[in-house]
This record gives sequence, C-alpha cells and structure tokens, in this order.
Amino acid sequence: MSRRGRRYNSYSEPKLNMKKVLGVIVALLVIVMVIVSIVNIIKGGKNKEKVANYTYYTAYENGKFGVINNEGNIVITPEYTEIVLIPNKSVPVFICTYDVNDQEGTYKTKVINQNNEEIFKDYDKVEAIDNFDSKQNIWYEDNILRVKKDGKYGLINFEGKEIVPCEYDEITALKGVTNNLLVKKQDKVGLINEKGQIIINTDYKEIKTLKEGYKNEYAIVNDNNQYGIMSTTGTVIVEPKYEDVKYLNNSELFAVKEAGVWKVIDKEKQILIDGGYDNIVEAKGENVVVEKGGKYGVVTTKNEEKIPVEYEEIKYTFSIYYIAKTGGKYGIINLENEQIKGFNYTSMNYVEKGDFIQADLSDTETVILDNNLSEKINGIVSEINQEAGYIKVYSNNEYKYYNFKFEEKKSSDILTANNLFLSKKDGKYGYVDKSGKVVIDYIYEDGTEQNSCGFAAVKKDGVWGSINKVGAIELEPSINLDNNIYTNFIGKWHLDDSGLYYTK
Repeated sequence: MSRRGRRYNSYSEPKLNMKKVLGVIVALLVIVMVIVSIVNIIKGGKNKEKVANYTYYTAYENGKFGVINNEGNIVITPEYTEIVLIPNKSVPVFICTYDVNDQEGTYKTKVINQNNEEIFKDYDKVEAIDNFDSKQNIWYEDNILRVKKDGKYGLINFEGKEIVPCEYDEITALKGVTNNLLVKKQDKVGLINEKGQIIINTDYKEIKTLKEGYKNEYAIVNDNNQYGIMSTTGTVIVEPKYEDVKYLNNSELFAVKEAGVWKVIDKEKQILIDGGYDNIVEAKGENVVVEKGGKYGVVTTKNEEKIPVEYEEIKYTFSIYYIAKTGGKYGIINLENEQIKGFNYTSMNYVEKGDFIQADLSDTETVILDNNLSEKINGIVSEINQEAGYIKVYSNNEYKYYNFKFEEKKSSDILTANNLFLSKKDGKYGYVDKSGKVVIDYIYEDGTEQNSCGFAAVKKDGVWGSINKVGAIELEPSINLDNNIYTNFIGKWHLDDSGLYYTK
C-alpha cells in the first residue's frame, strides 16, 4: 500500500544502517548522510502538508469518470464507465466500479490512490458506506470503508487497517446518524460504532433512528414487531412493547403508540398526555405539538390544551411563539392563540443557530425576523450559512452580507479566506482586493465570489467562464449555464446540472 508524506528518503535508509567503519572519511560520510536525512524529513513534511491541502472531486469527460483536485488538475484520468466515488474529499482514496450487470444486480469495485495505484487488493469488494438525511442529501461515513471477503462483511479505515473482521452478513449506515452502523447476523441486527465497538447486540429484527436530528443518543428497536427505545450505550429506555415510538427533541419525553393512538410518557414511564391523538409531532419544555384529524395544536404535559387543534401546521420557533399555517399561509401565534404576525407568508422556517425566522412573502421577497419578531432584513435570501454565521441577500440589484446580529458587512469581512471580492459598478461586475483596489475591471454581466478552491465564475456575452485566485482567466467565457444554478468552477471544470460531479 502506498502511503502519503513519507518522511525520509528510502535510498538513504540502508546507508544509515551500515556497519561502523573506522576512519575520519567514514565519519564524515555519516555526518553528511544525517544532514541529507534531515533535509529529506523536512521535504517529506512539506510534501505531506501539500498533499493534505488537496481536495478531490469526481470528474466527467467524454462519457467517462475520473478524479480532479481543487487546482483543476487531473488526478485519475476519466476512463471509468461508472462514477468514481470519493468517500472523503481530503483523502486520496477513490472507489471505482466496473463489470456492472444491472439485470443481475452485480458489480465489482477496486480502490485506487492519487498515484493511480490499486490498493486494498486483499478483499473481494471495497465500498464506501453511504448515508442520507431526510432530504436525501448524501454523505459517506468518516474514515470507514466496508469490505467483503468470502461472503462476509467487515470494516477498514482509509489507511487499510482492519477495524472489524469480515464476520457480518451485512453492514449498513443507520440513516441520518454519523458513525453508528447497523450490523446483521442470521437475520438479526445490532449496532456498532465507527471503532467497531458493539453498542447493541444483534438481537433485534430492526433498529432505526427516532427522528430527524438524532444525535447518537437513542435508537428505536424492534423486537417481534414490538417497538421500544434504547440508548446508544445499550440501556433500555422504553421497553419494546408498543406499536411505534418516538423521541421528542431534547425534552426527555417519549411518544408511544398503543391501540392505534399516540400518547406521551416520560423516562419513568408515567403517562403525561393521553388524548387519543393521531400523531405527536414535537415538544419544547412542557408544550407538545399534536395532530388529530389532519389538524395541529399544542397541549401541555399536564394534558391541557394551549392552542386548539385547528391549524394546518404548527412548529415551535422561540420563546412562547409558534409558526402556524392556515388557509395555505403562514403566520406566528403565541401560546394564548393570539395572532402576532399575520398569515401572509408562503413559508416560514426557524433558524435555530441564528435565533431568527426566515419568512418568505413570495419567491422573490424574504423577510428575516429577529426573536422580537421585528423585520431586520428584506430581499431575496440566496444563502444562510449557519456554520460561518452569515446571511447573503440579493437586494437592489446587488448581493449584501449580514452577520447573525443583522449587521451589514463587506464580503471581505465575511469571506475571510478569499483575496478577491465581487464588486458592481454601473450595472457591470468586476473584482476588488481586500483594500478595495480594483483588480479586475467592471466588464462582466454577472459573477460569483471565489469558491473554496479560489476560483470564481464570470459571465460575459451570455456565457460563463472562470478566473483563478490571482484574477487570471482560467477559462474564457464559453459555457451556457442558464439552466444550471451551480456556477461553481474548479479551473476549467464546472458542476453538472445535478451538482454531483465536475465536467468541462
């Protein structure tokens, strides 16, 4: 197996192990070799650092798939008929499929590295473990690969080290949960973590997540079609004796279905809400959103109705406020069922990290409401980045940036890793540096900010091209992207219509 960032020169090593020889000349030779070795260590460290800075992407050219890096350079020549998977964009481990038989549902895989060398050849099959959230966004389990040998499955890491021997009938992801894996033996399933440690023994018919946002705390277990809840440490929280079960946010409340209706219990198994509801949606503190007959309301854990079950949708926002839907429109009510914001919005969503509400009046107008329900930002919201803590808005024919305190900021204050910034003048776009100095003149019809690879897309005469991080033309405007929202370039490569891989 080829390894990255070797910290010594393989040609000098044997010499360093030579037997000691008397004499000044030999002593000097040893000193020279030590110096050479130190230089090689430094160089090796630098090379390792350089490799680690690469990010890899699937590429498509002439009907074939390969791999490029974030500089737009070809790493694996596009020569594979099936898409090349990259489980971790920063690690040069690429999984290629071949000999695909759609009728029989069979295929083969091989793993290659950035040097186009096949690795992990001791296994019959090596695959990435894919996972999905509720919106079908895909990711791959971190630093884990599923391997098959002699009809059984195990796990290795990206360095090829065995984590779990090939002893299971199947290994799959637990949907929506990072680094908790389902394992199967003799038609029974259990749960292991990314280190191969057993969390839940293979004693159950089924194990699944409780709901969106599950954070490695609890799992639903199915024992002969009777459902209960276990912690990911293996502790039974709710005995498997119900028709269905749910965990309600972080409230330490559980919804259980019995005799066709839902009720709410606590960890001590006490019944708190028993109103014959069709569904229990979510809980915040003692207030629980319920559904009955296709309508929604809020009741307390003392089984007291706070908001009548009469709305088309209800979801918690902050404080005592709830987003509600009636007549096909959204508004905001309080726990006294008083209307706080009129039902004038086409959609409403609470952004928890920013503690604000994104309220759409139409496809082209959005209002940002703070936790006092005051209007703070108005325009077309093109991006809410919860990780970086900013809101990008298109207003008055230009893009504006705001932090989560709703303070307008320069793009240079927000996009701190960039060295060029999109600027508009007299209806045309150009680029300036951090000091505001014009680097690229105002000659473009449209443009994007630099992406994480340092490239920006630019539009001229109705077609798109790209510039690199120093402002030089990387690709002359030549690509029609009118039906493609992904104007994201890596050199001469751009995302296809699906946004799954890069093409020319």
